[in-house]
Amino acid sequence: MLALLLAVTGALAGGAAPASAHAALLGSDPAQGTVVDKAPTQVTLTFSEKVALSDDSLRVLDPRGQRVDTGKPSALSGTMYGVRVRTGLPKGTYTVTYQVVSADSHPVSGAFTFSVGAPSATTVAASGPVVGGGVVGWLYGFARYISYAGFIVLVGGAAFVLACWQRGAGVRAVQRLVVSGWVALTAATLALLLLRGSYTGSGKLADIFDLSLIGQVLQTKAGAALVSRLLLLAAGALFIAVLFGAYVRRDTDAEEAADAGSKTGGPEGSADPGAVRGGQQGASGRDATDGAAVRDAERRDLTFGLALGGTVVAAGLAATWAMAEHASTGIQTSLAMPVDVLHLLAVACWLGGLTTLLVVLYRAPSVEAAAVRRFSRLAFGSVVALTATGVYQAWRQLGSWSALTGTSYGQLLLVKVALVAVLVGIAWISRRWTARLADTTDASVSATRTERTAGRQRAAEKQRATVAAKASAKEAAKASGHASAKSGKKGKVPSSGRAAQLARQQAAMAAAQARRAREADPVRSGLRRAVLAEAGVAIVLLAVTTALTTTEPGRTEQAARTATSATAQRSGPLSLKVPFDTGGQDGKGTVEVTLDPARVGSNEMHIYVVRPNGRAFDVPEVKVAFTLQAKDIGPLPVVPDRIATGHWSASGVQIPMAGDWDIAVTVRTSDIDQATVNKNAKIG
Repeated sequence: MLALLLAVTGALAGGAAPASAHAALLGSDPAQGTVVDKAPTQVTLTFSEKVALSDDSLRVLDPRGQRVDTGKPSALSGTMYGVRVRTGLPKGTYTVTYQVVSADSHPVSGAFTFSVGAPSATTVAASGPVVGGGVVGWLYGFARYISYAGFIVLVGGAAFVLACWQRGAGVRAVQRLVVSGWVALTAATLALLLLRGSYTGSGKLADIFDLSLIGQVLQTKAGAALVSRLLLLAAGALFIAVLFGAYVRRDTDAEEAADAGSKTGGPEGSADPGAVRGGQQGASGRDATDGAAVRDAERRDLTFGLALGGTVVAAGLAATWAMAEHASTGIQTSLAMPVDVLHLLAVACWLGGLTTLLVVLYRAPSVEAAAVRRFSRLAFGSVVALTATGVYQAWRQLGSWSALTGTSYGQLLLVKVALVAVLVGIAWISRRWTARLADTTDASVSATRTERTAGRQRAAEKQRATVAAKASAKEAAKASGHASAKSGKKGKVPSSGRAAQLARQQAAMAAAQARRAREADPVRSGLRRAVLAEAGVAIVLLAVTTALTTTEPGRTEQAARTATSATAQRSGPLSLKVPFDTGGQDGKGTVEVTLDPARVGSNEMHIYVVRPNGRAFDVPEVKVAFTLQAKDIGPLPVVPDRIATGHWSASGVQIPMAGDWDIAVTVRTSDIDQATVNKNAKIG
């Protein structure tokens, strides 16, 4: 298990690349790679979802790397954001960098360029800032993993105690496990709160304790979720104190009362044949019965209160993830967030209860088969809820079958589904061991109860003998005087010490014998191995789940891919053939215009003029003009150079913006005969 945990940690460390963007850049104005004639007054960016901005989220840099943006970036409409730039920007290539936080709390960064007048050399790297990576990114990812693990152990352990094995509240190993889950979740939440500012900003370790960054984090949705989680963990601490404090004390009091009742109503209580004493014993037995009924009612009320309060705290903790991550953005958020809460609770009850069962099988003296069967039913219900909510979440995050295999999110989801299938298969084996455990455990419980009853009887007889011995010693002391009493006391001290030491040795021997019996039980060992295998798969499953929460959903990735690849899909050599007729003698022919790669930016143009018979047509002049009427751009004239008979060419033809362009070709066949033909084509 330790080696597996180290391997998962290494995988997380190896994958400490920049965080996947959950908000994709869908477009900008000016568009990426465009060449505009007139310098813009502002730069706008459109994302796939709403993002959070800081003062330096959007920057515009000139060819020398100097900032030309003015003022703070602002939200314009919907998912469009902009920043104003200086008026009268000179010609050259400008770089736009952006660094924002998406609505599901993940950092997004990037850069693109545009040119004014004509492209130029630039000293600015077009890669833009990198956020979410490095040491800080790895620490943040590891803290997220620990927070999920702590939540699962805390909620699942408490659910196991209340729903499956209430006697486990008094088992020290179970107490340590649940408290460890609370400590891990609290520590991880504090770490996330400290790391958040650097994670979404500079990525420097030195900025972790920057109070100004922490203050900014507290004003964000993610910061509010982390603070809410800490407040709920304070309530969780009170829940744990009651569960392992007052709840256990009531169990202890009930057992002591039961012992007292058995002593009062049992054979040893009837040693005195007096009628008065018998009446007193009968009254004491009735009082003990009434007290037991009251204690049972109080215990049921306390159990109900703990279950209700624990459910509220657990649902609140799960909601701190739902309100700040994938479920809080996209489609159907009002339904997605409750479904996400239910999904997290189901995972915690299954995997957290599984972890608790593993600890019980290794550390607890015994566990009833009924408790294991109750957990088996709880785990089955959790898997059903997990499957139903998981199917909905998969549809919501993917949106299509192609995204299941064609996106990183879909591929990780397939790995998760495979791990869940393996886990369910191992759980089926565990259920078989559970059925066999029932027979052996019932016999063991009966033997234990018989031995416990015999032990109580022996303890009662020993107590009466001790009381009688003390009474005899007092009578002897009175008869023989102070000296005799003193010597009697000296003689009993070592005898009492030896008895206590012997009792401790016997208890240790009994514990060792019980441990050997547990280890030798083949049914218990088989169940323990099966549960251990489940826990090992669960560790890997939790790592994959953590990776899924930091991966761009397939629906978003495909939308961004469609938007960004639209230009590439339309790009490639554009070829247009248009017949012309100048009206003069020998004035008919066909002109073919090719534009490569026919996208925004620089292109190479070739013009071929041929006669009706297909031979090259040697014309004195050819001119081309591009007009984008939708944006009131153009006409942009292009004068090609003559390469050969009927072949004209122009390089560096700039298409400033994607759209439906009107291409006008003017062909002159003589000094006075010419014609202009037009053709529309989508470029960029």
